[in-house]
Amino acid sequence: MRPAGGLLTAGRHAHPSLSSPKALTMRAIGINTWVWTSPLTDAVLPDLLGRIAELGFDAVELPLENVGDLDPQRTAACLAEVGLTPYVVGAMAPGRDLVATDPDSVARTQDYLRGAVDLAEAVGASSVCGPFYAATGRVWRLSADERETAYAEWREHLAPVADYAAGVGVRIGIEPLNRYETSLVNTVDQALTGLGPLLEQGVGLALDTYHLNIEERSSADAVRAAGRHLVHVQVCGSDRGAPGGDQTDWPALVAALDQVGYAGPLNIESFTPDNASIAVAASIWRPLAASPDDLARDGLAFLRSLDGDIHV
Repeated sequence: MRPAGGLLTAGRHAHPSLSSPKALTMRAIGINTWVWTSPLTDAVLPDLLGRIAELGFDAVELPLENVGDLDPQRTAACLAEVGLTPYVVGAMAPGRDLVATDPDSVARTQDYLRGAVDLAEAVGASSVCGPFYAATGRVWRLSADERETAYAEWREHLAPVADYAAGVGVRIGIEPLNRYETSLVNTVDQALTGLGPLLEQGVGLALDTYHLNIEERSSADAVRAAGRHLVHVQVCGSDRGAPGGDQTDWPALVAALDQVGYAGPLNIESFTPDNASIAVAASIWRPLAASPDDLARDGLAFLRSLDGDIHV
Protein backbone atom coordinates (compact mmCIF):
# COMPACT_ATOMS: atom_id res chain seq x y z
CA MET A 1 0.00 0.00 0.00
CA ARG A 2 1.29 3.45 -0.87
CA PRO A 3 1.85 6.07 1.83
CA ALA A 4 -1.20 8.12 2.73
CA GLY A 5 0.44 11.33 1.55
CA GLY A 6 0.26 10.02 -1.99
CA LEU A 7 3.56 11.47 -3.32
CA LEU A 8 5.45 8.95 -5.39
CA THR A 9 8.43 10.97 -6.67
CA ALA A 10 9.44 14.59 -6.42
CA GLY A 11 11.06 17.44 -8.21
CA ARG A 12 11.73 16.47 -11.84
CA HIS A 13 9.94 19.35 -13.57
CA ALA A 14 10.42 22.70 -11.84
CA HIS A 15 8.14 25.47 -13.03
CA PRO A 16 10.29 28.53 -13.84
CA SER A 17 7.80 30.98 -12.34
CA LEU A 18 7.66 29.26 -8.98
CA SER A 19 9.58 30.42 -5.96
CA SER A 20 9.96 26.88 -4.60
CA PRO A 21 13.14 25.09 -5.73
CA LYS A 22 11.37 21.93 -6.87
CA ALA A 23 7.99 21.09 -8.31
CA LEU A 24 6.26 17.99 -7.01
CA THR A 25 5.41 15.45 -9.69
CA MET A 26 3.84 12.04 -10.10
CA ARG A 27 1.22 12.36 -7.41
CA ALA A 28 -1.00 9.41 -6.66
CA ILE A 29 -4.10 9.31 -8.84
CA GLY A 30 -7.35 8.14 -7.29
CA ILE A 31 -11.03 7.95 -8.11
CA ASN A 32 -14.31 8.16 -6.24
CA THR A 33 -16.55 5.10 -6.35
CA TRP A 34 -19.49 7.42 -7.16
CA VAL A 35 -18.31 7.14 -10.77
CA TRP A 36 -19.87 3.66 -10.71
CA THR A 37 -22.35 3.33 -7.85
CA SER A 38 -24.22 4.90 -4.94
CA PRO A 39 -24.35 4.11 -2.11
CA LEU A 40 -21.07 2.26 -1.62
CA THR A 41 -21.76 -0.84 0.49
CA ASP A 42 -20.04 -4.02 1.60
CA ALA A 43 -21.89 -5.95 -1.11
CA VAL A 44 -20.26 -4.12 -4.02
CA LEU A 45 -16.97 -3.04 -2.44
CA PRO A 46 -14.64 -5.99 -3.18
CA ASP A 47 -15.39 -6.24 -6.90
CA LEU A 48 -15.35 -2.48 -7.38
CA LEU A 49 -12.02 -2.01 -5.61
CA GLY A 50 -10.59 -4.79 -7.74
CA ARG A 51 -11.77 -3.04 -10.90
CA ILE A 52 -10.30 0.29 -9.79
CA ALA A 53 -6.95 -1.34 -9.06
CA GLU A 54 -6.97 -3.18 -12.41
CA LEU A 55 -7.58 0.12 -14.20
CA GLY A 56 -4.30 1.36 -12.72
CA PHE A 57 -5.34 3.76 -9.97
CA ASP A 58 -3.24 4.30 -6.87
CA ALA A 59 -5.98 5.52 -4.54
CA VAL A 60 -9.71 5.40 -3.98
CA GLU A 61 -12.23 7.76 -2.43
CA LEU A 62 -14.74 5.95 -0.25
CA PRO A 63 -17.96 7.98 0.10
CA LEU A 64 -19.76 7.14 3.32
CA GLU A 65 -23.39 8.01 2.68
CA ASN A 66 -24.67 6.38 5.85
CA VAL A 67 -22.83 5.08 8.89
CA GLY A 68 -23.00 1.31 8.66
CA ASP A 69 -22.87 1.07 4.86
CA LEU A 70 -19.28 -0.18 5.14
CA ASP A 71 -17.81 -2.54 7.71
CA PRO A 72 -14.47 -0.93 8.63
CA GLN A 73 -12.54 -4.16 9.13
CA ARG A 74 -13.79 -5.74 5.91
CA THR A 75 -13.08 -2.53 4.04
CA ALA A 76 -9.53 -2.39 5.39
CA ALA A 77 -8.97 -6.00 4.33
CA CYS A 78 -10.26 -5.33 0.81
CA LEU A 79 -8.03 -2.28 0.47
CA ALA A 80 -4.98 -4.21 1.63
CA GLU A 81 -5.69 -6.95 -0.89
CA VAL A 82 -5.75 -4.60 -3.88
CA GLY A 83 -3.16 -2.08 -2.64
CA LEU A 84 -5.24 1.10 -2.96
CA THR A 85 -4.63 4.05 -0.65
CA PRO A 86 -7.98 5.12 0.87
CA TYR A 87 -9.52 8.53 1.39
CA VAL A 88 -12.93 9.04 2.97
CA VAL A 89 -15.47 11.62 1.84
CA GLY A 90 -18.82 12.48 3.36
CA ALA A 91 -22.23 13.21 1.90
CA MET A 92 -24.32 16.00 3.38
CA ALA A 93 -27.77 14.58 2.71
CA PRO A 94 -30.95 16.50 3.59
CA GLY A 95 -31.12 17.04 7.34
CA ARG A 96 -27.35 17.09 7.83
CA ASP A 97 -26.68 20.63 8.95
CA LEU A 98 -24.38 22.39 11.39
CA VAL A 99 -25.93 25.85 10.99
CA ALA A 100 -29.38 27.42 11.09
CA THR A 101 -31.06 24.29 12.33
CA ASP A 102 -32.29 22.64 15.52
CA PRO A 103 -30.00 21.09 18.17
CA ASP A 104 -31.09 17.53 17.36
CA SER A 105 -30.09 17.96 13.71
CA VAL A 106 -26.72 19.34 14.75
CA ALA A 107 -26.15 16.38 17.08
CA ARG A 108 -27.11 13.86 14.38
CA THR A 109 -24.80 15.55 11.90
CA GLN A 110 -21.93 15.52 14.36
CA ASP A 111 -22.54 11.82 15.02
CA TYR A 112 -22.50 11.13 11.29
CA LEU A 113 -19.22 12.99 10.87
CA ARG A 114 -17.67 11.12 13.80
CA GLY A 115 -18.74 7.90 12.09
CA ALA A 116 -16.90 8.98 8.95
CA VAL A 117 -13.82 9.72 11.07
CA ASP A 118 -14.09 6.27 12.64
CA LEU A 119 -14.12 4.69 9.18
CA ALA A 120 -11.09 6.71 8.12
CA GLU A 121 -9.14 5.70 11.21
CA ALA A 122 -10.03 2.03 10.74
CA VAL A 123 -8.96 1.87 7.08
CA GLY A 124 -5.89 4.09 7.41
CA ALA A 125 -7.23 7.14 5.58
CA SER A 126 -5.47 10.38 6.43
CA SER A 127 -8.49 12.63 5.94
CA VAL A 128 -12.27 12.95 5.84
CA CYS A 129 -13.45 15.60 3.39
CA GLY A 130 -16.69 17.19 2.27
CA PRO A 131 -18.97 20.22 2.56
CA PHE A 132 -19.39 19.83 6.29
CA TYR A 133 -21.57 22.82 7.09
CA ALA A 134 -25.04 22.35 5.55
CA ALA A 135 -27.01 19.91 3.45
CA THR A 136 -26.00 19.97 -0.20
CA GLY A 137 -28.61 21.89 -2.16
CA ARG A 138 -29.74 23.97 0.82
CA VAL A 139 -29.51 27.65 -0.10
CA TRP A 140 -30.74 30.83 1.54
CA ARG A 141 -29.91 34.53 1.36
CA LEU A 142 -27.44 35.87 3.91
CA SER A 143 -26.62 39.47 4.77
CA ALA A 144 -23.05 40.21 5.86
CA ASP A 145 -24.08 40.10 9.53
CA GLU A 146 -26.08 36.91 9.04
CA ARG A 147 -23.12 35.28 7.34
CA GLU A 148 -20.82 36.23 10.19
CA THR A 149 -23.29 34.75 12.68
CA ALA A 150 -23.61 31.58 10.61
CA TYR A 151 -19.84 31.17 10.46
CA ALA A 152 -19.57 31.53 14.24
CA GLU A 153 -22.24 28.88 14.68
CA TRP A 154 -20.48 26.65 12.16
CA ARG A 155 -17.19 26.87 14.06
CA GLU A 156 -18.93 26.11 17.34
CA HIS A 157 -20.61 22.98 15.98
CA LEU A 158 -17.70 21.74 13.88
CA ALA A 159 -15.14 22.12 16.69
CA PRO A 160 -16.12 18.94 18.59
CA VAL A 161 -15.82 16.90 15.40
CA ALA A 162 -12.44 18.46 14.64
CA ASP A 163 -11.24 17.61 18.15
CA TYR A 164 -12.47 14.04 17.75
CA ALA A 165 -10.68 13.67 14.42
CA ALA A 166 -7.45 15.20 15.71
CA GLY A 167 -7.52 12.72 18.59
CA VAL A 168 -7.23 9.81 16.16
CA GLY A 169 -4.89 11.49 13.67
CA VAL A 170 -7.45 12.20 10.94
CA ARG A 171 -7.63 15.60 9.28
CA ILE A 172 -10.91 17.25 8.30
CA GLY A 173 -11.05 18.87 4.84
CA ILE A 174 -13.85 21.37 4.19
CA GLU A 175 -15.05 21.60 0.60
CA PRO A 176 -16.50 24.83 -0.82
CA LEU A 177 -19.37 24.15 -3.22
CA ASN A 178 -20.78 26.13 -6.09
CA ARG A 179 -23.58 28.66 -5.62
CA TYR A 180 -26.27 26.24 -6.80
CA GLU A 181 -25.42 23.68 -4.10
CA THR A 182 -24.88 26.00 -1.13
CA SER A 183 -25.04 29.68 -0.25
CA LEU A 184 -22.74 29.37 2.75
CA VAL A 185 -19.24 28.46 1.54
CA ASN A 186 -18.59 28.97 -2.18
CA THR A 187 -14.97 30.14 -2.29
CA VAL A 188 -11.62 29.47 -0.69
CA ASP A 189 -11.70 32.92 0.88
CA GLN A 190 -15.08 32.23 2.50
CA ALA A 191 -13.85 28.87 3.79
CA LEU A 192 -10.74 30.41 5.32
CA THR A 193 -12.76 33.23 6.88
CA GLY A 194 -15.45 30.93 8.19
CA LEU A 195 -13.10 28.35 9.68
CA GLY A 196 -10.83 30.90 11.36
CA PRO A 197 -9.06 29.35 14.37
CA LEU A 198 -10.13 25.82 13.41
CA LEU A 199 -7.51 26.00 10.67
CA GLU A 200 -4.90 25.51 13.38
CA GLN A 201 -6.81 22.63 14.95
CA GLY A 202 -6.60 19.92 12.31
CA VAL A 203 -9.08 21.42 9.85
CA GLY A 204 -8.16 22.41 6.31
CA LEU A 205 -9.63 22.73 2.83
CA ALA A 206 -10.62 20.15 0.24
CA LEU A 207 -10.82 21.67 -3.23
CA ASP A 208 -12.77 20.35 -6.21
CA THR A 209 -11.84 21.69 -9.64
CA TYR A 210 -15.49 21.62 -10.73
CA HIS A 211 -16.53 24.10 -8.05
CA LEU A 212 -13.36 26.17 -8.54
CA ASN A 213 -14.23 26.55 -12.23
CA ILE A 214 -17.59 28.05 -11.30
CA GLU A 215 -16.78 30.22 -8.29
CA GLU A 216 -13.16 31.38 -8.51
CA ARG A 217 -11.73 33.96 -10.88
CA SER A 218 -8.61 31.79 -11.06
CA SER A 219 -8.47 28.19 -9.89
CA ALA A 220 -4.69 28.44 -9.58
CA ASP A 221 -4.94 31.55 -7.41
CA ALA A 222 -7.52 29.79 -5.24
CA VAL A 223 -5.09 26.92 -4.68
CA ARG A 224 -2.39 29.39 -3.73
CA ALA A 225 -4.78 31.11 -1.33
CA ALA A 226 -5.51 27.77 0.35
CA GLY A 227 -1.77 27.24 0.68
CA ARG A 228 -0.66 25.11 3.61
CA HIS A 229 -4.29 24.50 4.59
CA LEU A 230 -4.90 22.38 1.48
CA VAL A 231 -5.80 18.85 2.59
CA HIS A 232 -7.20 17.16 -0.51
CA VAL A 233 -7.89 17.78 -4.21
CA GLN A 234 -10.68 16.35 -6.36
CA VAL A 235 -10.52 16.73 -10.12
CA CYS A 236 -12.87 16.41 -13.07
CA GLY A 237 -13.56 18.17 -16.33
CA SER A 238 -15.36 21.49 -16.35
CA ASP A 239 -18.45 19.54 -17.49
CA ARG A 240 -18.12 17.09 -14.54
CA GLY A 241 -16.76 14.41 -16.87
CA ALA A 242 -13.21 13.09 -17.16
CA PRO A 243 -10.44 15.65 -16.68
CA GLY A 244 -8.70 16.58 -19.91
CA GLY A 245 -9.90 18.17 -23.15
CA ASP A 246 -12.04 20.63 -21.19
CA GLN A 247 -11.78 24.33 -20.39
CA THR A 248 -9.70 23.95 -17.22
CA ASP A 249 -6.16 25.37 -17.33
CA TRP A 250 -4.61 22.17 -16.02
CA PRO A 251 -0.92 23.14 -16.29
CA ALA A 252 -1.57 26.31 -14.27
CA LEU A 253 -3.51 24.35 -11.67
CA VAL A 254 -0.76 21.75 -11.25
CA ALA A 255 1.87 24.48 -11.07
CA ALA A 256 -0.09 26.08 -8.21
CA LEU A 257 -0.29 22.72 -6.40
CA ASP A 258 3.46 22.41 -6.76
CA GLN A 259 3.96 25.92 -5.46
CA VAL A 260 2.02 25.30 -2.24
CA GLY A 261 3.72 21.95 -1.71
CA TYR A 262 0.62 19.81 -2.09
CA ALA A 263 1.78 16.19 -2.12
CA GLY A 264 -1.58 14.45 -1.85
CA PRO A 265 -3.54 12.67 -4.57
CA LEU A 266 -5.51 13.94 -7.50
CA ASN A 267 -8.79 12.08 -7.10
CA ILE A 268 -11.35 12.00 -9.89
CA GLU A 269 -14.85 12.76 -8.63
CA SER A 270 -17.64 12.26 -11.11
CA PHE A 271 -21.00 10.53 -10.92
CA THR A 272 -23.03 7.85 -12.60
CA PRO A 273 -26.33 9.09 -14.09
CA ASP A 274 -27.88 5.69 -13.37
CA ASN A 275 -28.43 6.29 -9.65
CA ALA A 276 -31.42 8.56 -9.10
CA SER A 277 -30.43 10.06 -5.75
CA ILE A 278 -26.83 10.94 -6.55
CA ALA A 279 -27.64 12.07 -10.10
CA VAL A 280 -30.25 14.53 -8.88
CA ALA A 281 -28.05 15.81 -6.05
CA ALA A 282 -25.17 16.45 -8.46
CA SER A 283 -27.38 17.59 -11.39
CA ILE A 284 -26.16 14.81 -13.67
CA TRP A 285 -28.78 14.80 -16.42
CA ARG A 286 -26.83 13.02 -19.17
CA PRO A 287 -24.04 10.45 -19.45
CA LEU A 288 -20.62 12.06 -19.05
CA ALA A 289 -18.82 9.27 -20.92
CA ALA A 290 -19.64 6.17 -22.90
CA SER A 291 -19.31 4.20 -19.66
CA PRO A 292 -17.96 4.71 -16.13
CA ASP A 293 -14.90 2.64 -17.06
CA ASP A 294 -14.25 4.87 -20.07
CA LEU A 295 -14.48 7.97 -17.89
CA ALA A 296 -12.05 6.42 -15.43
CA ARG A 297 -9.56 5.31 -18.11
CA ASP A 298 -9.60 8.63 -19.95
CA GLY A 299 -9.23 10.64 -16.76
CA LEU A 300 -6.41 8.48 -15.47
CA ALA A 301 -4.48 8.66 -18.75
CA PHE A 302 -4.77 12.44 -18.85
CA LEU A 303 -3.74 12.92 -15.21
CA ARG A 304 -0.70 10.66 -15.66
CA SER A 305 0.43 12.76 -18.61
CA LEU A 306 -0.43 16.00 -16.82
CA ASP A 307 1.52 15.29 -13.67
CA GLY A 308 4.46 13.80 -15.52
CA ASP A 309 4.84 15.83 -18.67
CA ILE A 310 2.79 19.03 -18.80
CA HIS A 311 4.97 21.23 -16.61
CA VAL A 312 6.23 24.22 -18.59
